[in-house]
Amino acid sequence: MVRYAEPGAVEWVESGGGPLIAVPETVLPFWAGADGEETASDYDRACEVDGHVGLLPVGDCTALVLGGEPASTAYLPDQGVFVRWCAGDSEAELLASVPPAVAAAEWEPEVHWDVPGTVLLFDAAWPGTDPSASDHVRVRLEPGRYAVRAARVQPGPETWLDLVQLRLVSPR
Repeated sequence: MVRYAEPGAVEWVESGGGPLIAVPETVLPFWAGADGEETASDYDRACEVDGHVGLLPVGDCTALVLGGEPASTAYLPDQGVFVRWCAGDSEAELLASVPPAVAAAEWEPEVHWDVPGTVLLFDAAWPGTDPSASDHVRVRLEPGRYAVRAARVQPGPETWLDLVQLRLVSPR
């Protein structure tokens, strides 16, 4: 079992204030972020997502927007979950609360996301051709269709987190 509090075991992604987005690597050049000459930028489209998760077309694929609060976010592959740190005293305490939080969560309705493989999670304001070099994380996913669901949980009196769980329902 992975002990997430070990240094370097979890990579956290920060946002400058807006949503985070998970874009398939195959279509990164098509994500313009806050740049662009159109009336509404890709970043503006991401900001319009209502709720904890949403899907946006990017190239010939779809990206997953993590809406809600601009919380520090990590992906835990053994749980298949993005963990969004809303409040908590320590990383170790927050990460230790994830398995029971996943089991007890009251999940919002699922959306289905078709993924061609690895995605890059980063601040939606950055263009896909140049996500912040130090603030992104590569998430290796098996190609296929995923059920995506989200929940806000409070596993302790001073600990709140958002969970976005990915479950492969149809491999390619």
